[in-house]
Amino acid sequence: MDNNNANKKNNKVNIPKFNLNWLYMIIAMMLLGLYLTNEGSTNSKNVPYDEFQQYIRNGYMSKVIGYDDNSVEAYIKPQYVKDVFRQDSNRVGKNPLIITEAPSRTSLGDFLQKEKDEKRFDGSISYEKKRNYFSAILWQILPIAFLIGFWIFMSRRLSGGGGAGGGGIFNVGKSRAQLFEKGTPVKVTFKDVAGLAEAKQEVEEIVEFLREPQKYTDLGGKIPKGALLVGPPGTGKTLLAKAVAGEANVPFFSLAGSDFVEMFVGVGASRVRDLFRQAKEKAPCIVFIDEIDAVGRARAKAAAMGGNDERENTLNQLLTEMDGFGSNSGVIILAATNRVDVLDKALLRAGRFDRQIHVDLPDLNERKEVFGVHLRPIKIDNTVDVELLARQTPGFSGADIANVCNEAALIAARHGKKFVGKQDFLDAVDRIVGGLEKKTKITTESERRSIAIHEAGHASISWLLEYADPLIKVTIVPRGRALGAAWYLPEERQITTKEQMLDEMCATLGGRAAEDLFLGRISTGAMNDLERVTKQAYGMIAYLGMSEKLPNLCYYNNEEYSFNRPYSEKTAELIDEEVKCMVNAQYERAKKILFEHKDGHNQLTQLLIDKEVIFAEDVEEIFGKRPWASRSDEIISAKKTSDELKKVEESAAKKAIKSEEEVKEEENKNVETGSADK
Repeated sequence: MDNNNANKKNNKVNIPKFNLNWLYMIIAMMLLGLYLTNEGSTNSKNVPYDEFQQYIRNGYMSKVIGYDDNSVEAYIKPQYVKDVFRQDSNRVGKNPLIITEAPSRTSLGDFLQKEKDEKRFDGSISYEKKRNYFSAILWQILPIAFLIGFWIFMSRRLSGGGGAGGGGIFNVGKSRAQLFEKGTPVKVTFKDVAGLAEAKQEVEEIVEFLREPQKYTDLGGKIPKGALLVGPPGTGKTLLAKAVAGEANVPFFSLAGSDFVEMFVGVGASRVRDLFRQAKEKAPCIVFIDEIDAVGRARAKAAAMGGNDERENTLNQLLTEMDGFGSNSGVIILAATNRVDVLDKALLRAGRFDRQIHVDLPDLNERKEVFGVHLRPIKIDNTVDVELLARQTPGFSGADIANVCNEAALIAARHGKKFVGKQDFLDAVDRIVGGLEKKTKITTESERRSIAIHEAGHASISWLLEYADPLIKVTIVPRGRALGAAWYLPEERQITTKEQMLDEMCATLGGRAAEDLFLGRISTGAMNDLERVTKQAYGMIAYLGMSEKLPNLCYYNNEEYSFNRPYSEKTAELIDEEVKCMVNAQYERAKKILFEHKDGHNQLTQLLIDKEVIFAEDVEEIFGKRPWASRSDEIISAKKTSDELKKVEESAAKKAIKSEEEVKEEENKNVETGSADK
């Protein structure tokens, strides 16, 4: 039975798809043919001038036209057509003519006037300029060709550039998914995805299910219908999907959520139907929808535009295709978004997206792995420390790390180096975090001192507070839009306490506090600091419940289309008052700490003015060793000690195994020697 079906499929005739472009070409050729072969066309014959004179004397001509280039056209009377062309008049057209070349217009005029006076020529005589038949034909055909070309252009534009398979405007409802068949060369594999161990395991399991479904179905398991990749931008969601396309031995459809949206009503739903129709034909397969929030946004409770929203119709069709009455057996949906909070709840339920795979920013160890992947094609020297680079880039995504490696290579090439060194990578991190260095920016001496006092205030307080981020370096060289900058090494922590947030707020206000305390005036340089502190204070009070007067209350509202605040005006005033108290308390605390250590701050300020860039070692010489060790150092040291302990245990176990084997060998030898003696 299967062989018969296979033979039927093989014997099926491959009929080419109908394409309207061929129809346009046929119509154009027909119009051109009609123009060139219409009944009013003229048949002509070239004759010598003396033969033309004989025809005039015989009275065959009804009209003679002389042109400025001495060429002559003479139209023949119908009754004499056969005598001139030796053919019937029906075959030569209605207005046959002969063409000749006269010696000159004067001789032609004299000859015709003479024949007219002798009553042998009774036709009309006219003199004209030579006509350009090519331009005449061109001007008649060009408008038609332009209209046909414009129609083809518009039909392709309306169908999205011609799309797969052509079809003009009638292809507008077809799916735009890019298909990767088995054997398609996709270079990205799971080896190119560093870190993301848990997310990679989830995705690999889906690929494994498609490869060996029997392994799971024997235990009663079912193939998952969908998996949603959720995470911040640049963390590797699309890269994971590319790895799936490179690893899976099944067809892979890839498209973006915006590919469903179109200006015509019903087109999005039509494309969804066409996509799933193609997927079912090639099942088992995987469909990847990137940035699904473009089409999967939560539906409004009240229709704003009369109840016929194209995006909502597309979403409804997508929901039906993913888990409706129809069967999508063997079709797995992968989707990616960084705005899962705006997606419709019906789209997120089990049965449509059974799994939500969170792809978070890489931690310290994962950043080391990501650096290892992106450093493969780069020529580096022995000074590059991957662990140091990973610690220098907290909060960086995989895309940011790739940018760091590329910038380092560009900086090294700019300086004519043959290898990329440690300093090139550090400069690349500074370039990405702070912006381009501007040493030529003009600043007065008083401005430089004010900037130095400001940055020294940040550095001093961050060094003296327990939970503030440890300092790396401080500079007063303008970079990007900032006149000065301080680099810190944030701790790798999952939760943050109130004390830690208050210390960070106090360190952020250290620049403005130093200006107020040591200069007696404040400047505009603290705008970014004040913005960060204000947002942090509002978040602590309104969202995290870290207020004394509003404890344990969260006013966070996750509804996208809600424009009402979830608290009263009185509560809003109380929140504002609490924010002011919190910020002012940390500001006064910063001033107090700086006043207690004003000598160290002054030394740091002068050092900044002299050297422009100082590091943690310089601050340590002034304030002494920081009494609080970095939590990241503790984690790394603990990890190193645990690794060392594991190595010691493994080596001890190997030695113990060897010693046991040696004892057994000795016992066997003793037994053998004993038996030999006997």
